[in-house]
This record gives sequence, structure tokens and C-alpha cells, in this order.
Amino acid sequence: MITHDVDEAVLLSDRIIMMTNGPSATVGEILDINLERPRDRLALAEDPAFNHYRAEVVKFLHERHSNPAKAMEKPAAPAPQPAAANVYQLPTGKGGAGTTRHLEKTDLALGFVPLTDCAPLVVAKERGLFARQGLNVELSRESSWANVRDKVSTGMLDGAQMLAAMPLAAALDGRHGQPMVTAMSLDLNGNAITVSKQLYGRMVATGVDDIDSAAGSARALKAVIDQDKAAGRPKMTFAVVFPQSSHNYLLRYWMADAGIDPDNDVRLTVVPPPQVGHYLRAGMIDGCCVGEPWNTYAVTEGLGRTLVTSYDIWNNHPEKVFAVTRNWAQANPNTHEAVITALLEACQWLDDPANRREACELLSHGRYVNAPVDVLEKSLTGTLQFSSDESPRAAPDYNIFHRNAANFPWRSHAVWFLSQMQRWGQVDEIAKPEAIAESVYQPEVYRAAADTLGLASPKQDYKVEGQHDSAWVLDVSGTPIEMGPDRFMDGRCFEAEAYADYVAGFGLPASAEPADRVESVTKQVS
Repeated sequence: MITHDVDEAVLLSDRIIMMTNGPSATVGEILDINLERPRDRLALAEDPAFNHYRAEVVKFLHERHSNPAKAMEKPAAPAPQPAAANVYQLPTGKGGAGTTRHLEKTDLALGFVPLTDCAPLVVAKERGLFARQGLNVELSRESSWANVRDKVSTGMLDGAQMLAAMPLAAALDGRHGQPMVTAMSLDLNGNAITVSKQLYGRMVATGVDDIDSAAGSARALKAVIDQDKAAGRPKMTFAVVFPQSSHNYLLRYWMADAGIDPDNDVRLTVVPPPQVGHYLRAGMIDGCCVGEPWNTYAVTEGLGRTLVTSYDIWNNHPEKVFAVTRNWAQANPNTHEAVITALLEACQWLDDPANRREACELLSHGRYVNAPVDVLEKSLTGTLQFSSDESPRAAPDYNIFHRNAANFPWRSHAVWFLSQMQRWGQVDEIAKPEAIAESVYQPEVYRAAADTLGLASPKQDYKVEGQHDSAWVLDVSGTPIEMGPDRFMDGRCFEAEAYADYVAGFGLPASAEPADRVESVTKQVS
């Protein structure tokens, strides 16, 4: 087989034939994979041999990425540029027309995973917003979040769309790449929990009330799980897209609200977003938490039924960010700000309802999401299809790209993600979560970009999460910013200052010992 997915190659192959790059590509190296069969994807994730082979492939790809003939040569120091090179005049805004800045790097490769919320990168590219900032950007479609992380870490990509918790995970665990930073959130919401039609039928048959709500659907699932336990049936399998993701944490939050222990009552596995429909079709998973358009795809293909959206679990939760390595950000501060400025303009454009149809047309192309326009429109126009035999439901806040201060990198969001990593045993106790958040989330870069465009920015870096069940106003030195609800499904509030009490307040499910919980989570690392 031919694949660009490093994990897939190592998992399935006995021998990998790696090719040099370009039209004159040749066999560059052959790597024998000596792993016993059968191979368990989750068990191998932490296997030293598996990770050694994986690292060898990534190293080869990185060395041969730009110039195969010079792959093994020691790179020469970059020649100093003339003072006037790459000088770009800023567009109008608070920064003022005529202001100039030196762009340290103008040719960029940025990565994305084919999801509806890669839209800011696609729009910035296709509508010339990157070019307006003096940037020549190529977008790279990646098959998995692990690929995105590895390619940014090794320099094959300058930056990428990432799950909001991924840069935080890199700061906590040096085994999975360089330290990363983010200066911008790309969107709010956008995920949903979808189950197979068979499982949904069993949930309805339980007779649990209010099955269309987040709490009611979780209780119905709990009733089915209890039935399976009594009958001695195998655990059901649910897919998430990455261990350090809102999908994983919100799926767990939803399950735990009904008394389901996600580490012991079900089996969690990692599946790249475009593949979840195929896994449902094959009966390999019973449900998933994934971003659009892949819930809608599963529904329209008759493969499953959407239960709840992630908005129902946490109103207006952060989803994706734009991230780069810390070294890259330090070496290219002006270029970094220029990228954020272009993406901010793209997000503004996307939140105009009149532009959503055009966005669907752009995303439908094979080089981007490669999904039918009508499937993309279901979520982007705020009419979500929960079932193939039901009318679409209004979901106006399902995809928010700019309003409600959606693009601001709230450090309180970062600390909440850290709380979930600790809650579910992915990390040990975190003594100084705010210090980690402040090393990764960079609101000062966001504010500089927003100022260039004349946009108001929050002056504080933290806010209380979960205390609003309706629209509210954030007052910024006399400039109000309209905000949306931010309730959690269980009514809890989260304050970064009360981090330890918040985590302790959840406790541990009675069926789980800490050691078991750590094992089950670490095996999911993709």
C-alpha cells in the first residue's frame, strides 16, 4: 500500500520503503519493522520499538523534505538578509496605514486536518488574506493530529491548525515534540456525539426520559451499559480523535455526569476524523465524538444518529487553535503576527452568515475537506441533521468563528484543559497550572494583531468559566464585547485560582483505581 500516514505505515507493515521527494523520486531507505503480530494500536502507542520505528520514518521525511540530494549534509547557516528585505506595509487599522514591518519569513507551509473548522486557513488562503499580509502560504492536508504535531515539531510545517489542548500536552510531555505556543483560537464548538443506529435503538428502548438532552442521553447510555454488564457482553467502543482533545474530555464529561466510568465501563480508541464513518460502517465502534462534517456524513449515509452537540455539554467551548513551536515564534515574531492577522480577518468573514455558502464551496474541494457542499452546509448554516429520518434542527451557535471573543486565547481555557488531563490521569498533579498556561497561550500576540485590524481585545487573560446561561457583555475599557453563554451541562463553574478544589471535586469513579486509569489513557496516545 501507499500511505502518507506514519502511524499507519508502522502499524501495518513488515517493511517500509521510503521515497525521496519530488518528480525524480527514488527509493531513499528501506526500514524493516520487527513487531510481533497481531498488533494492538493502543498497546503499541507506548511501545519503545514502535516509537523507534516511527521516529526513524519521521526523521527520514524531515531530512529529505526540501532537497533529497543534500539531505545528509550539515545545513549551512542562513545568509543575513538585507535590512530592506521582506518589508511589508501594514493595511489600515489602529496600527495606521504606512506602518511597516520586516517579515522574517514569507514562504510558509501550514497544516490542517480535513474538518469544517479548518475554514479560517482555507479562507485566508483562497481569499488572498495571507497574501495581503505579504505571506506566500501553502496549505498541507494532513491525515491525523499526530501527523500535524510531528510535522510542526520537526519543521516540515511552519504552523498548523491544532486541537486546543495539543500545545499544552507538548509543554507537559517532551516525548512528543518541541514546546509549542498558540496566540489564537480558531473557533468555538463544532463537535457532536454520534452513535450507531443499533445503539440508539437500544437507548430509546430503555425508556429514559429526555433522551434528546445531554443529561438524558447519557443516562440512557448508562442503562444500556448496565444491561450489557448484567448479560456479560463485551464493552462498547467509542472513538475520539486524539487523547488531548476537547472531544476526549467532553465525551468523558458527558459520560461521567451519568455515572459512567469512561476508563472501565467502555473502551475508548483513537480514530482520525475522516475515518470515523468507515469505523461505524464496519461495526468497529459503537459511537464517537468528532467534529464536522463527519457527524453529518455518518447521519446522511445512514450509519448513525447524533445524540448531542458539544455545545450542549459546554456552551461555547474552545475547539481548535493555530499553533507553532516556541522556537519558531521567537525567531519569526512579525511573521507570526502577520499569520494571526490574516486568520483573524478570515474568521470575521466566516461569521457573516452571507458568506457561509461560499465557505462550503471552498471547503468541498478535494484538496481541503473533500465533502459534499450539502453535507458541509448542515453545520455551517446552523441547521444540524441529527437523524436521516428527521428534519434538521436549528443550531445557530454550532460553528462560531469570531463573535463572542471566539479568537481570544483565554488562559482560563488552557487551565481547564489541564484540569481534565489531571482528572483523567493523563498527567500527575499539576502544581502550577497557570504558569503552564502562561508559557503556552500568548494573548499579547493576539492583541497586537487585533489592534492592527482595529478590533477590541479582552484586557484580562482569565475569566470564570460556566457562570453565564445567556448572552452577556464583557466591558473592555468602555468598549463592550458581546459574549455568549458558557454553561457546563452540570452547572459547575471553573476558576483557575481554584484549580485544585475543582479537580478534587470530581473525585474518582468507584470502579477505578488510579493506576488503571493512567494505563487506559496512556495507551490511547497516537
